[in-house]
Amino acid sequence: MKLKYYLPIFLISLGIYRCEQHDEPVPIVEDRSVQESNIPKPKFVPNDLPSQNVDTRPKYIPSDLPEYVKGSIAEEEALLDEREWVITDYTLLWPPEPPGFAELLVRAALERTTHSVRYDGSYLKIDYPMGDVPDAIGVCTDVVIRSYRQLGIDLQELLHKDIKRNFRRYPNQSRWGLSRPDTNIDHRRVPNLRIFLERHGLSLPVSDEAIDYLPGDLVTWKLNNNMVHIGIVANMYVNEFSDRRMIIHNIGSGPELGDILFEYDITGHYRYHPDQK
Repeated sequence: MKLKYYLPIFLISLGIYRCEQHDEPVPIVEDRSVQESNIPKPKFVPNDLPSQNVDTRPKYIPSDLPEYVKGSIAEEEALLDEREWVITDYTLLWPPEPPGFAELLVRAALERTTHSVRYDGSYLKIDYPMGDVPDAIGVCTDVVIRSYRQLGIDLQELLHKDIKRNFRRYPNQSRWGLSRPDTNIDHRRVPNLRIFLERHGLSLPVSDEAIDYLPGDLVTWKLNNNMVHIGIVANMYVNEFSDRRMIIHNIGSGPELGDILFEYDITGHYRYHPDQK
């Protein structure tokens, strides 16, 4: 009977002894660098971080974040790229710069290239103001007139008012034998547009340097057949190696993009931004 009571005590004592014999104390490491090297590193830390003197905040803002956030924000868990940067400080997200007049004009002109237009400069009776020939027909000046009109600027009305006050400054009488302004056709003639742009816009030097012709600028030419032409400088280059920009114009095949800047003799270079003369 006594063995029955003492056997459990003996087994428990034996187990404690065996545990003490096999447990090894954890060595104390005096060198902290060795201890820190055993600590797992963060999962998404790039290997090519710049020095502490350089701003390491990511410059890329994910497309799913709002474009405009008032004040400053702290995003503790924002996935910004494939390395999964995390913004840990306050980052200002300012509203993007609104497009300037030149950019808006180029957009409007590029939209004209999506229309099917037959080249036709026939004299037609049209409304005034905001009058226009049928959308399916037009000439080079109609590309300019319709592009500005998309921005709320009616060259038909503006040019007519200026001709009415300054008739002798325009070539209507000497070139076409007219004795009074004509709202049906005046604004659709390149020589009249040139005088208007000289008087109310910026008349820029005619240059052989392509970089001088900026997006939204207006250029006039004298063609090989002595006809006159006008177009709008686009915001795209003819190729990746050139500083020459494409031209949005209609020279017979409808509104299109073409590499014609120096193909003909340039007679005028203008910039007409009514809000920033």
